[in-house]
Amino acid sequence: MLSAITNKVRVFLSVGHERTLKVKMNIIYSLLIKGVSVLIGFILIPLTINYINPTQYGIWLTISSMVLWINTFDIGLSNGLRNKIAHSLALNEHENIVKYISTTYLILFLISGLTFLVFFLSGSFFNWNDLLKINNSINFNIWPIILITLGTFCIRFFLQPINSVLIASHQQYKTSIILLLGQVLTLILTYLLTIFFKSSLLLLVLVVGLSPVIIFLLANIYYFSTSLKQYCPTFSAIDLTSAKSLFNTGGVFFLIQIGAIILFQTDNILITRILGPQDVTVFNIAYKYFSLISVISVILLTPVWSAYTDAYTKKDMAWIKQSIKKMKMMWLYLSLLSIGLFLFAPVFYHLWIGDKIHVPTRLSLAMTVFVIALTWQAIYATALNGIGKLKVQLILVLSTAFINVPLSIYFLHRVGLYGTVLSNIILIFIINIFITYQVKLVTLNADTGIWSK
Repeated sequence: MLSAITNKVRVFLSVGHERTLKVKMNIIYSLLIKGVSVLIGFILIPLTINYINPTQYGIWLTISSMVLWINTFDIGLSNGLRNKIAHSLALNEHENIVKYISTTYLILFLISGLTFLVFFLSGSFFNWNDLLKINNSINFNIWPIILITLGTFCIRFFLQPINSVLIASHQQYKTSIILLLGQVLTLILTYLLTIFFKSSLLLLVLVVGLSPVIIFLLANIYYFSTSLKQYCPTFSAIDLTSAKSLFNTGGVFFLIQIGAIILFQTDNILITRILGPQDVTVFNIAYKYFSLISVISVILLTPVWSAYTDAYTKKDMAWIKQSIKKMKMMWLYLSLLSIGLFLFAPVFYHLWIGDKIHVPTRLSLAMTVFVIALTWQAIYATALNGIGKLKVQLILVLSTAFINVPLSIYFLHRVGLYGTVLSNIILIFIINIFITYQVKLVTLNADTGIWSK
């Protein structure tokens, strides 16, 4: 039995196009690594909630959502860098890769430093407790917590291009290792907090913020000293004239990122203001549970992104069609898994969180539909991102993003907590119709006008 399984795995990893084999290898390794990472993530949530409390945990989630917006300040450079490296590798233009990497690091360093300085100087003039309507929830000023979260994120923001370099060079599983090590360190330090220190949101934020920074710093040093040594960024390789090329590719990604943030990262803020921070915790418990589907789809799709770039550069449309067909089968299996998660949800919530927090069935049902629709979107968005057809996606994401906030507010008032998920579902379905049609046109070489951009 074991021998038969081993043989099937060996055949799976050895049969197919060279591009396909690289994708398979990254998927297998990433699934194994990410599985441990997901398990740690699930362990961290009850450990963290018990260390502070559901209300403070909801406050921290809201602050984290706000700070994540800063990720868009890279102006799409990380995604642009990924495509530029994959394109250069496909054409064997290795001399350009160091130039792109070095220039990206410089630009992100300047952006992260300026971002922290501006927020530090301007943010102190606001009463953040009043702004987030949490005055009655805690008796301390949350500005230092916001500042620590912001500072640690800015450092990580500057160090994150290592992920784009690894993914573009078909070593995506190594990004999963970086994430895993960051979570392991977070878990260890959080556990030590519960043993040696009294409940403190400030200490928790320090641990959660600094752990990934330490790992990212070590990852940059290690990989650029070993497997990526030939691409190590240097001051002499910085070429600001190449920034225009990076911005041309990354600028559209930047606008798409802004739209995606408004679509998916405003939920916690709206829930906090309308329903209160404790409901943010309830919402995120359901979101974390069903995000298992998103994690799997990201593992499967991330290595395909750069493979699409390689295939499209080489005009290999047959491979792109076959890959999308396989991804649609993946979507079917993940949809069935999503339904299974919904049926098992009450039991899992009880075993995971206990009776301290109740997650409504309607919220779980809404999350089920949401992740099914989101996975379909991810398949076609990944294809378009890889081949560089971004204009339709840009128009859709920005237009639906502006609709999302008022629509979410309306549904939150009308139906309660799951209303914001309902808003996302409606808008994702609209996006899916158009990007599915565009990918069909591209694979048939029938894309003209706006569909070709």
